[in-house]
Amino acid sequence: MSEMDEGKQKFLDLVREIDSAVQVVIPVTPSNSMFLISLTKGGNRKFITIPEDDIIDLPNEADIRAKVTKVVRSAVGTL
Repeated sequence: MSEMDEGKQKFLDLVREIDSAVQVVIPVTPSNSMFLISLTKGGNRKFITIPEDDIIDLPNEADIRAKVTKVVRSAVGTL
């Protein structure tokens, strides 16, 4: 599994830990080194942008994981 795939899987796991009812769509490739990720719950949808480097570093770096978790919690809270 590539670093990018590991990071995407870790992101999916993180969202499931926060709220398992949220559906996630992560693009195959980033645009301008950013991923525009869709989070959907019920009829509500929220888009968040996560830097490509943060996705790659997500499995191995606690500070990146904490930063991304904060963004996801905030987005899921608005759904």
